[in-house]
Amino acid sequence: MFGTRRTSTTTPQDYATSPHVVIVGGGFAGTNAARALKNADVRITLVDRNVFKTFQPLLYQVATGGLNPGDVTLFLRSLVREIPNLRVRQGEVLGVDPRTKTITVEQGEDQPATLDYDYLIIANGLTTNFFGTTGAQEHAMPMYTRQHATAIRDRIFAELERTNRSDHDDHLVISVVGGGATGVEIAGALADFRRDDLTVMYPEMSEEVLHIRVVQRGTDLLKHLDQEIRDYAASELRERQVELTMGQGVHEVGYDWVTLADGTQLESDITIWAAGVGADDQIKGWNLPLTEHGLVEVDESLQVKGLTDVYAAGDIAGQVQQVPQQAQPAIQTGVHAARMILADLQGKPHTAFNYRNLGEAATIGRRDAVVSLPNGTNITGTAGWLAWMTVHVAKLIGKRNRRAVAVNLFSLYAARRASHKPNPVTGDVDSINAARVFAEMAGTRRFGPGHRG
Repeated sequence: MFGTRRTSTTTPQDYATSPHVVIVGGGFAGTNAARALKNADVRITLVDRNVFKTFQPLLYQVATGGLNPGDVTLFLRSLVREIPNLRVRQGEVLGVDPRTKTITVEQGEDQPATLDYDYLIIANGLTTNFFGTTGAQEHAMPMYTRQHATAIRDRIFAELERTNRSDHDDHLVISVVGGGATGVEIAGALADFRRDDLTVMYPEMSEEVLHIRVVQRGTDLLKHLDQEIRDYAASELRERQVELTMGQGVHEVGYDWVTLADGTQLESDITIWAAGVGADDQIKGWNLPLTEHGLVEVDESLQVKGLTDVYAAGDIAGQVQQVPQQAQPAIQTGVHAARMILADLQGKPHTAFNYRNLGEAATIGRRDAVVSLPNGTNITGTAGWLAWMTVHVAKLIGKRNRRAVAVNLFSLYAARRASHKPNPVTGDVDSINAARVFAEMAGTRRFGPGHRG
């Protein structure tokens, strides 16, 4: 009702004397840890380099123009309405000192800030891992953050504009490195774009102008799922005219090419890197025990080994029990770390973390997805897509996000192809600069007009 006063989110007067829980990272693990502590007598500070949380499973839709970036992000401070004992602080964590129970945070000021903690949860996630591949850092486009997704989207449309006005019989080759869920989903979305949108928006082009390829080091896509699903995904992508280059990893990446491990050189005007993630090198200076893979070493309860009052959750937690680097394990570990803090406060013993597999899913394209349930049931096709959409929309935090994503995905995929009117989300499409770079790189290009040869 107009004029009605909203309930205050101000915490009690004794808030400052409550135990201080600092959470590093505002992803699935960090935000769900905070939610699990919302009724506890603690004050929570969530530290993240961004002011928003990203729903990474839908980033491929941002990268292909299907969703707005804001549809898949949540302003972290909006969580305070739900979690009144939460405070958010933007900054880059520089170090952790378990001896003094402090963390150091870079905030762009003269001196870094120092935050005291009673309990600490490390949940800062991972970052893109190029596995030392020559040229990948310079020429491949990672697919892990919102900024990455929008950069890929704008590059694709810039190169399409450049290619469209070329006087030569030009074409555009997009290589997706990595055959996991991200690689399969972005390749399928690009194939749908080529089939349903490309020639409508670019009538001068034919579908053959845009070539899509997946490069997978292993012999299967979605290798962590059943063989039935692997075969189905491969068959559906091939049906969509996606080239599958299997059994060879990428040895080198250039401006318009990739070289495979066996020396084969393939044209690749845009190389999207969806091959894996790893720990940020910065964490090596945080005074925490690390595994051989650079993850924070934890015991079975997610407490960091050798340290009291410090926990790790999400992808950064190096557990003995290996779990997928996906949203659901991150959510569950975040909640469990919070529960261990509650156990500490109540003088109760720790319990071991046990991952509950709720199933896995990946889209292949328009009204087509694969879903693997923990009871061994596999769902594919339209039924799989409906299940995938229901699960992903439900996982989003924030009513506006759920409404926006549901409406946009439904309008994107539910209409008949014949009546579909393409209207991709675009950003700063700079085809003039793309053409300038294309000309400047003639000496190093290996394909296209004027290339080195």
